[in-house]
Amino acid sequence: MAISYSQKTDRELVIACQARDSGAFEELVRRYQKTVYHLLYQLAPDWHDTADLSQEVFIKVWRSINSLRNPAAFKIWLTQIVTNLFYDELRKRPKQVPTISMDDNDDFDGVMQASKEIPDSHSLPDEVVMNQEISVVIRKAMAKLPEQFRVAIVLREIEGLTYEEIAVIMKTEMGTVKSRIARARMKLQDLLGPYLNQSTQVKDVKTTEV
Repeated sequence: MAISYSQKTDRELVIACQARDSGAFEELVRRYQKTVYHLLYQLAPDWHDTADLSQEVFIKVWRSINSLRNPAAFKIWLTQIVTNLFYDELRKRPKQVPTISMDDNDDFDGVMQASKEIPDSHSLPDEVVMNQEISVVIRKAMAKLPEQFRVAIVLREIEGLTYEEIAVIMKTEMGTVKSRIARARMKLQDLLGPYLNQSTQVKDVKTTEV
């Protein structure tokens, strides 16, 4: 009995796509279309619509999938395609001056390794509205980061890639990746700190009233 496409691994689907199996490609699109849309949303939080760019990603995947030598590495390869197309689209758009300044010296390794992670906790029912507001604030803060810092922290914190994988995707040194991520974390904490402190005070007041 033949195995359905939905039961196949990514590796099996990629190999089938390399043999020009359109059904396998449709399954890859179904499996990763939300991932691609979410990644573009994180990379370009101030772009109103990335639907066309999402379609372009999968057109690129179908046209160049035969160049993927390691079918098991499809997700990393897909992330690189998304990132490259993001940069291509960025170059086409009017040049914008970053709304915040970042230190230009990227060549140190580990100076800010002690910086804290941005928390990502599960929502309680009475916190849904507050968390929606925080989500908007975080999106605006991310949009203020220069793209090289935003890409690095998105690939690390959202996609969960290793420093080595990010260095390959961004075509830079691993130490540069680490320093960009550390600076991005610190800058986000600076931008979000006042709002998060205010939200904490509101929660404390509600607890006291109860």
